[in-house]
Amino acid sequence: MSAAQSTTVLRDSQFARDLPEMALPWQAAVAPEPRLLALNEALAADLGLDPAWLRSPAGLRLLVGADVPEGVTPVAQAYSGHQFGGYTPRLGDGRALLLGEVGSRDLHLKGSGRTPFARGGDGLAAVGPMLREYVVSESMAALGIPTTRALAVVATGAQVQRDTALPGAVLARVASSHLRVGSFQYAAATGDLDLVRRLADHAIARHYPAAAEAEQPYLALFDAVVTAQASLVARWMLVGFIHGVMNTDNMTISGETIDYGPCAFLDAYDPATVYSSIDHAGRYAYANQPIVAQWNLARFAETLLPLIAEDQDRAVEIAVASLGTFTTAYDAAWVAGTKAKLGLAADVDDATVTSLAQDLLAQLAQSRVDYTSFFRHLGTAARGDAEPARGLFLDLARFDAWLARWRDLAPDADAMDRANPIYIPRNHLVEEALAAATTGDLGPVERLLEAVGSPFEERLELRLYAEKAPDDFGPYQTFCGT
Repeated sequence: MSAAQSTTVLRDSQFARDLPEMALPWQAAVAPEPRLLALNEALAADLGLDPAWLRSPAGLRLLVGADVPEGVTPVAQAYSGHQFGGYTPRLGDGRALLLGEVGSRDLHLKGSGRTPFARGGDGLAAVGPMLREYVVSESMAALGIPTTRALAVVATGAQVQRDTALPGAVLARVASSHLRVGSFQYAAATGDLDLVRRLADHAIARHYPAAAEAEQPYLALFDAVVTAQASLVARWMLVGFIHGVMNTDNMTISGETIDYGPCAFLDAYDPATVYSSIDHAGRYAYANQPIVAQWNLARFAETLLPLIAEDQDRAVEIAVASLGTFTTAYDAAWVAGTKAKLGLAADVDDATVTSLAQDLLAQLAQSRVDYTSFFRHLGTAARGDAEPARGLFLDLARFDAWLARWRDLAPDADAMDRANPIYIPRNHLVEEALAAATTGDLGPVERLLEAVGSPFEERLELRLYAEKAPDDFGPYQTFCGT
């Protein structure tokens, strides 16, 4: 593929064409010495981009936003958001740019420099946080969880000042769109109902075309987003993922996981776990994620009320009823996923599964059992050897009673192996890999990506990637990188 062919794959953004009031044309900051750190070759090929060309100087210029095809205008997107419960009317892409579209997906940069939405920030990103997003988002994709995808991380050759000077980088990622609850909050805050309607029409056309044929298209849009988010957050909970910063500007309309800042996976099971250094009150703790998702969706509903019904009281009544379906959709997704994790048939009574799971989770918390590895040990128990699982618990009698109840339901060990990962981006391994990458050694990141890229397939040479954190790892904190 020639340079011309590669760049012409990128088209101008439909979002910017449909909603120019929410798209500010902008240019990425200069990257003095771009150097490729990570390239997702499989994703590049899927997008119709030549990996070899992306590795070239011309390809790197595209990946940092320095050189885009003629007729393509990068934009910073405008949005609002509730951040830790407090409303901020003007957020937007402070350190990011929407370059355009490749096929049906957005190509978006993170760490590409200050925009007018930067609010005092430098608009830059360091190597560590960008590689974190690359690793964790690719892990989520391999786990089958809807997510933005990382295409590349490119070192810029510039320094970023945080607590110390760190090497800078730009992440290139793709998504089905970057529409957020905060996008609708921004449109609604302008008081321009036509803008809200055009934004909703854009979301319907892009993500939920069936809603256009519904009797109430905008209610159908809301219903679809509620269902998508309920399913998404249930999947987070099932794998022990903690997003860390579930502000309304970080919740997509598409139902994809976005904006991997202070994210992490559970080590020892504790529903109150908070890893984010900025979540002082625990608003986005692991157990709170379904509650917060429903709260965020209520904010989305508020923006759509004038489109749902002319009479506000009637619109509120309709929206509240629709929002109430979140719990039902979430519970159904969580129970179905829990059946898979426990190896139980789909026809096992939901109430039985819920009771069994609640008892198990309470025991995991009591004994501070590593969440991910436990379920693989439980698969071994389904094959007849319960000792690896039993050895994890303080109250053996209680666990044995649970084990007997579970075995009576005839669990399928092979099904459990297909549902329970061996490899996740374990926090101690992520930190080791990012520290090495910051000093120029990309080997640990590459090996971690190899492990999490096939999370259900056991490989003896990767056994260290399946082990829980060492006892001396200590309390863990993650940082958003801004």
